[in-house]
Amino acid sequence: MATDEKDTAGVLQVPLAAPNAGSAPPEKPVLTADQQTKYNGLLEKVKTWTDVSATKGKEGPLTDSERMWLTRECLLRYLRATKWNQKDSEKRILETLTWRREYGVEELTADHVGPENETGKQIIVGYDKQARPCLYLSPGRQNTDVSPRQNQHLVFMLERVIELMPAHQETLSLLINFKSSKNRSNTAPGIGQGREVLNILQTHYPERLGRAMIINVPWVVWGFFKLITPFIDPLTREKLKFNEDMAQYVPKEQLWSEFTGGELQFDYDHSVYWPALQKLCAERRAEWTQRWEAGGKQVGETEDYLKGLVPEGLSPSTPAPAVVENESKMATKEA
Repeated sequence: MATDEKDTAGVLQVPLAAPNAGSAPPEKPVLTADQQTKYNGLLEKVKTWTDVSATKGKEGPLTDSERMWLTRECLLRYLRATKWNQKDSEKRILETLTWRREYGVEELTADHVGPENETGKQIIVGYDKQARPCLYLSPGRQNTDVSPRQNQHLVFMLERVIELMPAHQETLSLLINFKSSKNRSNTAPGIGQGREVLNILQTHYPERLGRAMIINVPWVVWGFFKLITPFIDPLTREKLKFNEDMAQYVPKEQLWSEFTGGELQFDYDHSVYWPALQKLCAERRAEWTQRWEAGGKQVGETEDYLKGLVPEGLSPSTPAPAVVENESKMATKEA
């Protein structure tokens, strides 16, 4: 697995595989009786689904990967996002399944989006103090013109950061540095593109943003945020932190040195980082799939089982495959 690989100068060049020993997700609240009843009702409804409606010739039977995506935590995220309205949750989950088919989320490849990341404008490295993986965006490193592939690149990276979430953690930390560069002085995205990205995040990745930390905000970007604020969910707005000391939220040894308080020396080399990220994520996907299959391919399976934190899933008679060494350590930390 890709871990703490550094160059000859001791600078990290690949993703970190785990949070440090002092970072741990907060305890999840226990469901109330009413919430449990609504979850049970939603789960029973989802279990009856056999097909996904879609255009572009992509309609058809629910696939194994889609069934595995429908975890207990996935259903709960949509219930929380709809304020525990079961009907609205059903509708939104079906809409996301359709969107994932039509957008081609599972068909996006590292080769296709790779040119977008050649300058390291998006990287996943380190974890915050609540064991959220950190996704860094550096608009000043923008290397392409606006195109559908730019947004596909972000979706691709969101899928990768989700795969790097440790057990008991469902959210990510987003760190954005709007510092300009020699090649790019205007780092604000266009309003149209910004609204499309926000719609994707809020509609199809609900309850995934834990915190967004934003620095070096120029006046034009402040104007951009003012314009898009009406389109941002009020709960999301509360998670935005501007020009703060990021070491409050991310351990300094896992915070990129480009951010105030960070001590992590990281240098982006596309030929080293990009294959290392794909290898690490492919290993995680394979481990999840193996456990899901061993557990009987259950809709509503728990993510803690898929990630190896607990030895049994919804079918306790079926033992889980052995937990890999890295996740064993993480499970010990989080216990």
